[in-house]
Amino acid sequence: MRRPLRFLAAAALCLAGALGSATAGDYPGGPIKIIVPFAAGASNDAMARLVGRELTKAWGHENVVENITGAGGNVGASLAAKAAPDGRTLIVGSIGTHAVNQSLYAKMPYDPIRDFVPITLVAEVGLLVVVHPSLPVKTIPELVAYAKAHPGEINFASGGIGASQHLAAELFMHMTGVKMTHVAYRGSAGSLADLLGGRVQLMFADMPLVLEHVQTGKLRAIGFAGETRSAAAPDVRTVAEQGLPGYRASAWYGLFAPAGTPADVTAKLNRAVTDSLRSAEVKTFMARLGAEPKPMTMEEFARFQRSESDKWGGLIRVIGMRID
Repeated sequence: MRRPLRFLAAAALCLAGALGSATAGDYPGGPIKIIVPFAAGASNDAMARLVGRELTKAWGHENVVENITGAGGNVGASLAAKAAPDGRTLIVGSIGTHAVNQSLYAKMPYDPIRDFVPITLVAEVGLLVVVHPSLPVKTIPELVAYAKAHPGEINFASGGIGASQHLAAELFMHMTGVKMTHVAYRGSAGSLADLLGGRVQLMFADMPLVLEHVQTGKLRAIGFAGETRSAAAPDVRTVAEQGLPGYRASAWYGLFAPAGTPADVTAKLNRAVTDSLRSAEVKTFMARLGAEPKPMTMEEFARFQRSESDKWGGLIRVIGMRID
């Protein structure tokens, strides 16, 4: 009896593999849900909707973008991690959900490395250092001087504890020795009204969120947090140019699938998304927002994610940030 049983078991495994391959070959075969772990209206949301549109163009199915907020993105990311690994549920994660939160939160409902397959980095979004016009500074050196003369009096906004805007400001304070007061919001879009109203005076803001307001004079850009100047705001000098060499911070957004998603499905996703990111139409769209498409192989994106985790995790440990 043992040989027939072994034969039947092997045959069942072969059949399951064949069925799995057939399913993957027909992928997606229907709509894809893309989770955004933050509120609508911010850069994360914009990038997810862009990915959804491009996949619709490529495969013909209308896709769904769902905003699931809470706990610095952990609620949405946790749901994505627990979704069926069939490629039908994806997440456009951020530096927070997939590089920072594991060092910041005492308890995590998911592991950003083990519980996901990195598909590709979608975009890197420049951070503009913007101030309300009531703050009497026009350059980074003036900001440092004013902050040192008025310790703790400048309120800076972010999209939440551990968000890219928060970390960029913490890195700035760590490198300059100034003290400012953090005001966290539920998503970077939520901070804009208070920034425009002067209730907070400063933000290391995603460029798509504030560029229009800089152009109309409602906000003043005094620096750019990237390594080089942005083509969307070429007259704004980098923070590094203004006396803080080595300073660099940005927001980034990448596409992930739940761990266990078949390799041929993730490969197909990578090809479709990276091809779209190289198109002239997408490059033009992102340039208007101050974003840069960043198509990567899955291996390149995995290395990038780990390097970002190491960089920002190190800063978090040095400055003693922790959420219980």
